[in-house]
Amino acid sequence: MLKTADNNEKHLLFGGCDTVALAKKYGTPLYVISEEHIRERCREIQRDFLLKYNRTKAFYASKAFLTMKMCRIISEEGLGLDVVSGGELFTAIKAGFPMEDVIFHGNNKSLEEIELALSNDVGRIAVDNLDELAMIQEAAERLDKKTKILFRISPGIEAGDTHEYIFTGHKDSKFGIPLEQNIIKKAIADVMNSSHMEFMGFHFHVGSQLFRYDSHVAAVHVLIRLMEYIKNEMGVSTQELNIGGGFGIRYVEEDESKPLSFFVDAIMESIIQGCENANIDVPLIMIEPGRWIVGEAGITLYTIGSIKEIPGIRTYISVDGGMPDNPRPALYQAKYRAVVANKMGQELEKQVTVAGKCCESGDILIENIKLPKIESGDILAVFSTGAYNYSMSSNYNRLPRPAVVLVNSGNDELMVKRESYEDLIRNEMF
Repeated sequence: MLKTADNNEKHLLFGGCDTVALAKKYGTPLYVISEEHIRERCREIQRDFLLKYNRTKAFYASKAFLTMKMCRIISEEGLGLDVVSGGELFTAIKAGFPMEDVIFHGNNKSLEEIELALSNDVGRIAVDNLDELAMIQEAAERLDKKTKILFRISPGIEAGDTHEYIFTGHKDSKFGIPLEQNIIKKAIADVMNSSHMEFMGFHFHVGSQLFRYDSHVAAVHVLIRLMEYIKNEMGVSTQELNIGGGFGIRYVEEDESKPLSFFVDAIMESIIQGCENANIDVPLIMIEPGRWIVGEAGITLYTIGSIKEIPGIRTYISVDGGMPDNPRPALYQAKYRAVVANKMGQELEKQVTVAGKCCESGDILIENIKLPKIESGDILAVFSTGAYNYSMSSNYNRLPRPAVVLVNSGNDELMVKRESYEDLIRNEMF
């Protein structure tokens, strides 16, 4: 996917397209997404999970990156969609995504969002707490709808190899129903006694950007004990178990990106053996990768502006973006790789720090990276920005959001238009 153009200028190619030409055509900052990479990852899911194991489903965690065109690609590749807000659900509706293949997550769904999900016959609602369950029951009764329910469980597992802000399965978490027998029994009983809800099973998510499967396997053991308990105590069988996602990708050289099979084979072995030992049926197993599908499919192109050398201390190179198009370094010290797209193959001369243009001292994209000799006007390409960059972008400092371009086999098409200054004030009253 990453290549260098065979010409005197030595430009970076991405998805078969000259990235310097893309920057000139669409402007910078610019998100560039490889359709080929997304489809390759979806087909790896088909090959190594859906076709390899019986009774399985895969859902794309759309919070990583979502547009209507992305909905189309995911649907064409046979995956479902995991949404976590009314806005993500509305995007899927407008894109014509099959609603039976949508799971609606979220720890504080509003009544309006629940009504939107019910009115459009969303496939599953993953319930995060008992207050939400009561709202669903009331809304479903009023709208005369029946919906299928998964309970998100907090399994009490800590994923120690990721940042504390992105592990979510530990006991003290804002996500999920705590693993207390009385709470779980009441929740399941409320669903079983309702004519407008159907209990399907459980969901957990232990964290993000994980390079080991230990925490998933540990959570599976916890959930199997829960499934065994409700079968013996309540006579209720678990039909579905959603094990979430969180599989890590390569951001920097030391990251060792793993194939999907590394994770799912170990997890499925634990599920199958655990269910056999507990004398319960293996439920339908769901996974929800997001970053793993789209993260490495994206790069961001910037134009380098000012160059500031502080003798004996540091050299700053500033780009025409920063925190608004990539808040991850400021949020949780995310690390990235980058190259100068118009100087591929040139000798790496100097260690520099890449700064954004925002009026914030913390607006630093990459610290201490070695690059060729830098000149104002060079194009910097930052890798692995497909996930949680466009979706977390903002207008801080009144910067318009960048355009998103989809590339495939040397062809490029606009996925999202660049915002204008007029867009910034469109909804304001004067």
